[in-house]
Amino acid sequence: MDIRTAQTLAWDNKRAKGFNTTDIALEFGLLNAEVGEAFTAWCRRLPDLGEELADVFIYLAAIAEMNGLDLADEVTRKIGKNARRTYERDPHGTLIRTSDGDGDR
Repeated sequence: MDIRTAQTLAWDNKRAKGFNTTDIALEFGLLNAEVGEAFTAWCRRLPDLGEELADVFIYLAAIAEMNGLDLADEVTRKIGKNARRTYERDPHGTLIRTSDGDGDR
């Protein structure tokens, strides 16, 4: 399934079930809780890590929808920007970004 379809299906399910579709701050709070659940599943090596990560995506998709954003377009744009960024190691071996991916250096 592609991101755009998943975003639409997640949104349609929220509307059909009567879940929050207007309170963006609440949605960010719920997203944060789901990230915590995913982290706990990972730390404890629980079998539901994949399900928890899916919940994170569903809340993220809802926030994008609530703000009129196409998450597929945003992810594509950001992956391209990240690919164009450059990094160099400082004297201590830490990677330091030397360009932001927008052509600036």
